Amino acid sequence: MQSLLRWSIENSTPGEAGVAPPPPRKDLDPAIIDLILGKPDAERMKEALAIAVDETKSEDDRLQALDEFEMLVESIDNANDLTKLNMWEPLQNLLASPSSSDNIKTDVLWIIGTAVQNNPSAQNAYLALSPMRTLLSFLAPSVESAKLRSKAVYALSGILKHSATAVQLLKEADGWDALRRALEDSDISVRRKTAFLLNAILIPTSPTRPSNNSTALVLHPTASADSSDPTSNIQTPIHPNSHASMLADPTSFSTSELTIDALEDHGLLQVLVDALVTPVPHGPDGEFEGDAEFEDKVIGVLYTYVKSCHGRFSPAQAQALSSYITRETKKAGGPGKMAERWGMSVREANAFVEIVDKSRSSST
Repeated sequence: MQSLLRWSIENSTPGEAGVAPPPPRKDLDPAIIDLILGKPDAERMKEALAIAVDETKSEDDRLQALDEFEMLVESIDNANDLTKLNMWEPLQNLLASPSSSDNIKTDVLWIIGTAVQNNPSAQNAYLALSPMRTLLSFLAPSVESAKLRSKAVYALSGILKHSATAVQLLKEADGWDALRRALEDSDISVRRKTAFLLNAILIPTSPTRPSNNSTALVLHPTASADSSDPTSNIQTPIHPNSHASMLADPTSFSTSELTIDALEDHGLLQVLVDALVTPVPHGPDGEFEGDAEFEDKVIGVLYTYVKSCHGRFSPAQAQALSSYITRETKKAGGPGKMAERWGMSVREANAFVEIVDKSRSSST
Protein backbone atom coordinates (compact mmCIF):
# COMPACT_ATOMS: atom_id res chain seq x y z
CA MET A 1 0.00 0.00 0.00
CA GLN A 2 2.80 2.40 0.86
CA SER A 3 4.51 1.67 -2.47
CA LEU A 4 1.25 2.33 -4.30
CA LEU A 5 0.84 5.70 -2.60
CA ARG A 6 4.42 6.57 -3.46
CA TRP A 7 3.82 5.72 -7.12
CA SER A 8 0.60 7.76 -7.15
CA ILE A 9 2.34 10.88 -5.88
CA GLU A 10 5.22 10.52 -8.33
CA ASN A 11 2.89 10.02 -11.29
CA SER A 12 0.03 12.35 -10.38
CA THR A 13 -0.53 15.52 -12.41
CA PRO A 14 -3.64 17.43 -13.57
CA GLY A 15 -4.69 16.36 -17.03
CA GLU A 16 -7.45 16.74 -19.57
CA ALA A 17 -9.70 14.02 -20.91
CA GLY A 18 -8.36 12.45 -24.05
CA VAL A 19 -4.89 13.83 -23.53
CA ALA A 20 -2.06 11.34 -23.05
CA PRO A 21 -0.55 11.55 -19.57
CA PRO A 22 2.89 13.09 -19.35
CA PRO A 23 5.90 10.97 -18.37
CA PRO A 24 6.50 10.41 -14.65
CA ARG A 25 7.82 13.43 -12.81
CA LYS A 26 11.48 13.38 -11.87
CA ASP A 27 11.58 16.65 -9.98
CA LEU A 28 10.18 15.29 -6.72
CA ASP A 29 12.72 14.99 -3.96
CA PRO A 30 12.62 11.41 -2.51
CA ALA A 31 13.32 12.92 0.91
CA ILE A 32 10.10 14.95 0.65
CA ILE A 33 8.13 11.83 -0.28
CA ASP A 34 9.69 9.98 2.65
CA LEU A 35 8.71 12.87 4.91
CA ILE A 36 5.09 12.66 3.71
CA LEU A 37 4.65 8.89 3.58
CA GLY A 38 7.44 7.64 5.78
CA LYS A 39 10.21 5.37 4.57
CA PRO A 40 9.22 1.95 3.23
CA ASP A 41 9.52 -0.77 5.86
CA ALA A 42 12.20 -2.54 3.83
CA GLU A 43 14.38 0.57 3.97
CA ARG A 44 13.79 0.97 7.69
CA MET A 45 14.76 -2.66 8.23
CA LYS A 46 17.96 -2.21 6.23
CA GLU A 47 18.92 0.90 8.17
CA ALA A 48 18.14 -0.69 11.54
CA LEU A 49 20.15 -3.81 10.78
CA ALA A 50 23.07 -1.77 9.50
CA ILE A 51 23.23 0.06 12.84
CA ALA A 52 22.75 -3.14 14.85
CA VAL A 53 25.70 -4.95 13.26
CA ASP A 54 27.99 -1.90 13.36
CA GLU A 55 30.26 -2.37 16.38
CA THR A 56 31.45 1.24 16.13
CA LYS A 57 27.98 2.40 17.17
CA SER A 58 27.08 2.78 20.83
CA GLU A 59 25.34 -0.08 22.62
CA ASP A 60 22.26 2.09 23.15
CA ASP A 61 22.00 2.96 19.45
CA ARG A 62 22.34 -0.70 18.46
CA LEU A 63 19.70 -1.81 20.95
CA GLN A 64 17.33 0.92 19.81
CA ALA A 65 17.80 -0.24 16.21
CA LEU A 66 17.08 -3.84 17.19
CA ASP A 67 13.94 -2.76 19.06
CA GLU A 68 12.68 -1.00 15.94
CA PHE A 69 13.58 -4.04 13.83
CA GLU A 70 11.56 -6.32 16.13
CA MET A 71 8.56 -4.02 15.82
CA LEU A 72 8.79 -4.16 12.04
CA VAL A 73 8.93 -7.97 11.81
CA GLU A 74 5.70 -8.24 13.79
CA SER A 75 4.19 -7.87 10.32
CA ILE A 76 4.27 -11.26 8.58
CA ASP A 77 5.05 -9.57 5.26
CA ASN A 78 8.11 -7.91 6.76
CA ALA A 79 9.11 -11.16 8.45
CA ASN A 80 9.03 -12.92 5.10
CA ASP A 81 11.10 -10.10 3.58
CA LEU A 82 14.00 -11.16 5.82
CA THR A 83 14.72 -13.87 3.26
CA LYS A 84 14.38 -11.58 0.24
CA LEU A 85 16.63 -8.98 1.87
CA ASN A 86 19.23 -11.57 2.95
CA MET A 87 18.90 -10.60 6.60
CA TRP A 88 18.69 -13.96 8.34
CA GLU A 89 22.42 -14.64 8.12
CA PRO A 90 23.52 -11.26 9.55
CA LEU A 91 21.06 -11.73 12.42
CA GLN A 92 22.38 -15.21 13.15
CA ASN A 93 25.97 -13.99 12.97
CA LEU A 94 25.12 -11.21 15.41
CA LEU A 95 23.56 -13.76 17.76
CA ALA A 96 26.56 -16.09 17.62
CA SER A 97 29.26 -13.39 17.76
CA PRO A 98 31.45 -13.53 20.91
CA SER A 99 31.62 -9.74 20.80
CA SER A 100 27.83 -9.32 21.07
CA SER A 101 26.70 -8.37 24.57
CA ASP A 102 23.98 -10.28 26.39
CA ASN A 103 21.59 -7.40 25.71
CA ILE A 104 22.31 -7.53 21.98
CA LYS A 105 21.80 -11.29 21.91
CA THR A 106 18.59 -10.98 23.91
CA ASP A 107 17.14 -8.53 21.38
CA VAL A 108 18.20 -10.70 18.43
CA LEU A 109 16.45 -13.69 20.00
CA TRP A 110 13.38 -11.53 20.42
CA ILE A 111 13.47 -10.66 16.71
CA ILE A 112 13.88 -14.30 15.70
CA GLY A 113 11.04 -15.49 17.92
CA THR A 114 8.71 -12.80 16.60
CA ALA A 115 9.58 -13.35 12.94
CA VAL A 116 9.12 -17.14 12.93
CA GLN A 117 6.00 -17.24 15.10
CA ASN A 118 3.14 -18.94 13.20
CA ASN A 119 5.14 -18.44 10.01
CA PRO A 120 6.26 -21.70 8.34
CA SER A 121 8.01 -19.82 5.54
CA ALA A 122 10.18 -17.88 8.00
CA GLN A 123 10.71 -21.01 10.12
CA ASN A 124 12.11 -22.90 7.14
CA ALA A 125 14.28 -19.97 6.07
CA TYR A 126 15.82 -19.68 9.53
CA LEU A 127 16.25 -23.44 9.98
CA ALA A 128 18.33 -23.47 6.79
CA LEU A 129 21.09 -21.82 8.86
CA SER A 130 21.24 -24.80 11.28
CA PRO A 131 20.72 -22.56 14.33
CA MET A 132 19.45 -25.10 16.86
CA ARG A 133 22.65 -25.67 18.84
CA THR A 134 23.26 -21.92 19.05
CA LEU A 135 19.75 -21.34 20.40
CA LEU A 136 20.09 -24.15 22.93
CA SER A 137 23.47 -22.87 24.12
CA PHE A 138 21.69 -19.93 25.76
CA LEU A 139 19.89 -22.32 28.11
CA ALA A 140 23.14 -23.60 29.60
CA PRO A 141 23.60 -23.09 33.35
CA SER A 142 26.71 -21.03 32.58
CA VAL A 143 24.57 -18.30 30.97
CA GLU A 144 24.17 -15.76 33.77
CA SER A 145 21.53 -13.50 32.20
CA ALA A 146 18.01 -14.68 33.06
CA LYS A 147 16.59 -12.40 30.36
CA LEU A 148 18.82 -14.06 27.77
CA ARG A 149 17.72 -17.55 28.85
CA SER A 150 14.10 -16.47 28.84
CA LYS A 151 14.29 -14.99 25.34
CA ALA A 152 16.01 -18.17 24.12
CA VAL A 153 12.91 -20.14 25.16
CA TYR A 154 10.75 -17.54 23.40
CA ALA A 155 12.72 -18.00 20.17
CA LEU A 156 12.57 -21.79 20.50
CA SER A 157 8.80 -21.62 20.96
CA GLY A 158 8.43 -19.72 17.71
CA ILE A 159 10.66 -22.08 15.74
CA LEU A 160 9.26 -25.34 17.17
CA LYS A 161 5.52 -24.73 17.14
CA HIS A 162 3.86 -26.53 14.20
CA SER A 163 7.24 -27.54 12.74
CA ALA A 164 8.05 -31.25 12.82
CA THR A 165 11.37 -30.48 11.13
CA ALA A 166 12.38 -28.11 13.93
CA VAL A 167 11.38 -30.57 16.66
CA GLN A 168 13.41 -33.30 14.96
CA LEU A 169 16.40 -30.97 14.83
CA LEU A 170 15.86 -30.18 18.52
CA LYS A 171 16.06 -33.90 19.27
CA GLU A 172 19.25 -34.31 17.25
CA ALA A 173 20.85 -31.40 19.12
CA ASP A 174 20.09 -32.93 22.56
CA GLY A 175 17.52 -30.21 23.06
CA TRP A 176 15.18 -32.25 25.23
CA ASP A 177 17.83 -32.39 27.94
CA ALA A 178 18.22 -28.62 27.73
CA LEU A 179 14.46 -28.14 28.12
CA ARG A 180 14.41 -30.54 31.06
CA ARG A 181 17.01 -28.38 32.82
CA ALA A 182 15.05 -25.25 31.89
CA LEU A 183 12.06 -26.60 33.85
CA GLU A 184 14.22 -26.22 36.96
CA ASP A 185 15.86 -22.91 36.00
CA SER A 186 16.47 -20.47 38.83
CA ASP A 187 14.39 -17.87 36.95
CA ILE A 188 10.68 -18.65 37.18
CA SER A 189 9.89 -16.97 33.83
CA VAL A 190 12.16 -19.50 32.09
CA ARG A 191 10.27 -22.35 33.75
CA ARG A 192 6.89 -20.89 32.78
CA LYS A 193 7.85 -20.38 29.16
CA THR A 194 9.35 -23.85 28.92
CA ALA A 195 6.17 -25.48 30.24
CA PHE A 196 4.11 -23.38 27.82
CA LEU A 197 6.40 -24.44 24.96
CA LEU A 198 6.07 -28.13 25.83
CA ASN A 199 2.29 -27.93 25.87
CA ALA A 200 2.23 -26.11 22.53
CA ILE A 201 4.22 -28.82 20.76
CA LEU A 202 2.48 -31.66 22.64
CA ILE A 203 -1.07 -30.81 21.51
CA PRO A 204 -2.02 -33.36 18.81
CA THR A 205 -2.98 -32.25 15.34
CA SER A 206 -5.24 -34.07 12.93
CA PRO A 207 -6.21 -33.45 9.29
CA THR A 208 -9.66 -34.92 9.98
CA ARG A 209 -12.26 -34.52 12.72
CA PRO A 210 -11.20 -36.33 15.90
CA SER A 211 -13.49 -37.95 18.45
CA ASN A 212 -15.80 -35.75 20.50
CA ASN A 213 -13.52 -36.04 23.52
CA SER A 214 -10.35 -35.04 21.68
CA THR A 215 -8.75 -31.63 21.94
CA ALA A 216 -6.61 -32.13 18.85
CA LEU A 217 -6.15 -29.27 16.42
CA VAL A 218 -8.37 -29.98 13.41
CA LEU A 219 -7.76 -28.96 9.82
CA HIS A 220 -10.80 -28.77 7.54
CA PRO A 221 -10.50 -28.60 3.74
CA THR A 222 -11.62 -25.21 2.49
CA ALA A 223 -13.39 -26.72 -0.53
CA SER A 224 -13.99 -30.09 -2.12
CA ALA A 225 -13.04 -30.92 -5.66
CA ASP A 226 -15.86 -31.13 -8.20
CA SER A 227 -15.41 -34.26 -10.28
CA SER A 228 -17.60 -32.80 -13.02
CA ASP A 229 -15.30 -29.84 -13.43
CA PRO A 230 -12.39 -30.68 -15.79
CA THR A 231 -10.26 -27.99 -14.13
CA SER A 232 -10.67 -29.42 -10.63
CA ASN A 233 -7.58 -31.62 -10.99
CA ILE A 234 -5.31 -28.73 -11.93
CA GLN A 235 -2.66 -28.31 -9.27
CA THR A 236 -2.50 -24.77 -7.92
CA PRO A 237 0.59 -23.41 -6.17
CA ILE A 238 0.56 -23.90 -2.41
CA HIS A 239 2.03 -21.10 -0.31
CA PRO A 240 4.08 -22.39 2.66
CA ASN A 241 2.13 -20.16 5.06
CA SER A 242 -1.28 -21.28 3.83
CA HIS A 243 -3.88 -23.56 5.35
CA ALA A 244 -3.59 -25.64 2.17
CA SER A 245 0.07 -26.41 2.89
CA MET A 246 -0.93 -28.01 6.18
CA LEU A 247 -3.60 -30.11 4.49
CA ALA A 248 -1.17 -31.13 1.75
CA ASP A 249 1.40 -32.45 4.23
CA PRO A 250 -0.05 -32.85 7.76
CA THR A 251 3.14 -34.52 8.99
CA SER A 252 5.10 -31.33 8.39
CA PHE A 253 3.49 -29.60 11.36
CA SER A 254 2.66 -32.56 13.61
CA THR A 255 4.95 -32.39 16.64
CA SER A 256 2.96 -34.37 19.20
CA GLU A 257 4.46 -37.86 18.74
CA LEU A 258 8.02 -36.61 19.02
CA THR A 259 7.13 -34.67 22.16
CA ILE A 260 5.36 -37.64 23.76
CA ASP A 261 8.48 -39.74 23.22
CA ALA A 262 10.61 -37.00 24.76
CA LEU A 263 8.40 -36.70 27.85
CA GLU A 264 8.71 -40.42 28.47
CA ASP A 265 12.28 -41.11 27.37
CA HIS A 266 14.15 -37.98 28.52
CA GLY A 267 12.76 -37.61 32.02
CA LEU A 268 10.63 -34.56 31.22
CA LEU A 269 7.44 -36.17 32.52
CA GLN A 270 9.05 -36.94 35.86
CA VAL A 271 10.39 -33.39 36.18
CA LEU A 272 6.90 -32.02 35.49
CA VAL A 273 5.38 -34.25 38.16
CA ASP A 274 8.11 -33.28 40.61
CA ALA A 275 7.46 -29.61 39.83
CA LEU A 276 4.04 -30.04 41.43
CA VAL A 277 4.85 -32.52 44.17
CA THR A 278 8.22 -31.20 45.37
CA PRO A 279 8.82 -27.87 43.57
CA VAL A 280 12.40 -26.66 43.33
CA PRO A 281 12.82 -23.21 44.95
CA HIS A 282 13.47 -20.38 42.50
CA GLY A 283 15.12 -16.99 42.55
CA PRO A 284 18.81 -15.99 42.40
CA ASP A 285 19.39 -17.57 45.81
CA GLY A 286 16.50 -20.03 45.76
CA GLU A 287 14.59 -17.79 48.14
CA PHE A 288 11.13 -18.34 46.62
CA GLU A 289 8.94 -21.41 46.74
CA GLY A 290 6.03 -22.26 44.48
CA ASP A 291 4.48 -20.24 41.68
CA ALA A 292 0.80 -20.30 40.72
CA GLU A 293 1.40 -19.51 37.04
CA PHE A 294 4.04 -22.21 36.65
CA GLU A 295 1.80 -24.71 38.43
CA ASP A 296 -1.04 -23.82 36.04
CA LYS A 297 1.17 -24.39 32.99
CA VAL A 298 2.57 -27.69 34.31
CA ILE A 299 -0.95 -28.97 34.95
CA GLY A 300 -1.77 -27.96 31.37
CA VAL A 301 1.05 -30.12 30.00
CA LEU A 302 0.08 -33.11 32.15
CA TYR A 303 -3.59 -32.76 31.21
CA THR A 304 -2.75 -32.66 27.50
CA TYR A 305 -0.49 -35.68 27.93
CA VAL A 306 -3.06 -37.95 29.60
CA LYS A 307 -6.28 -36.59 28.07
CA SER A 308 -5.42 -35.67 24.49
CA CYS A 309 -2.39 -37.90 23.93
CA HIS A 310 -3.64 -40.86 26.02
CA GLY A 311 -0.37 -41.00 27.94
CA ARG A 312 -0.01 -42.83 31.24
CA PHE A 313 1.53 -42.01 34.56
CA SER A 314 3.65 -44.61 36.28
CA PRO A 315 2.22 -45.97 39.55
CA ALA A 316 4.76 -43.92 41.51
CA GLN A 317 3.92 -40.75 39.59
CA ALA A 318 0.19 -41.33 40.07
CA GLN A 319 0.63 -41.88 43.81
CA ALA A 320 2.68 -38.70 44.17
CA LEU A 321 0.14 -36.68 42.14
CA SER A 322 -2.75 -38.09 44.17
CA SER A 323 -1.11 -36.97 47.41
CA TYR A 324 -0.44 -33.53 45.92
CA ILE A 325 -4.06 -33.18 44.74
CA THR A 326 -5.48 -34.21 48.12
CA ARG A 327 -3.22 -31.83 50.02
CA GLU A 328 -3.62 -28.82 47.74
CA THR A 329 -7.38 -29.26 47.25
CA LYS A 330 -7.84 -29.04 51.00
CA LYS A 331 -5.70 -25.88 51.10
CA ALA A 332 -7.61 -24.36 48.17
CA GLY A 333 -10.99 -24.92 49.80
CA GLY A 334 -12.45 -27.68 47.66
CA PRO A 335 -12.44 -29.12 44.12
CA GLY A 336 -14.05 -26.04 42.60
CA LYS A 337 -11.39 -23.73 43.96
CA MET A 338 -8.68 -26.16 42.88
CA ALA A 339 -10.05 -26.22 39.33
CA GLU A 340 -10.00 -22.42 39.33
CA ARG A 341 -6.41 -22.43 40.56
CA TRP A 342 -5.45 -24.78 37.71
CA GLY A 343 -7.21 -22.61 35.13
CA MET A 344 -9.62 -25.44 34.31
CA SER A 345 -13.34 -26.03 34.32
CA VAL A 346 -14.57 -28.27 37.13
CA ARG A 347 -15.27 -30.94 34.52
CA GLU A 348 -11.71 -30.83 33.20
CA ALA A 349 -10.24 -30.91 36.70
CA ASN A 350 -12.42 -33.87 37.67
CA ALA A 351 -11.36 -35.72 34.52
CA PHE A 352 -7.70 -35.18 35.38
CA VAL A 353 -8.17 -36.35 38.96
CA GLU A 354 -10.06 -39.42 37.73
CA ILE A 355 -7.21 -40.37 35.40
CA VAL A 356 -4.70 -39.99 38.23
CA ASP A 357 -6.86 -42.16 40.50
CA LYS A 358 -7.22 -44.86 37.85
CA SER A 359 -3.46 -44.88 37.27
CA ARG A 360 -2.89 -45.23 40.99
CA SER A 361 -5.49 -47.97 41.52
CA SER A 362 -4.21 -49.99 38.56
CA SER A 363 -0.91 -50.46 40.40
CA THR A 364 -2.53 -52.02 43.47
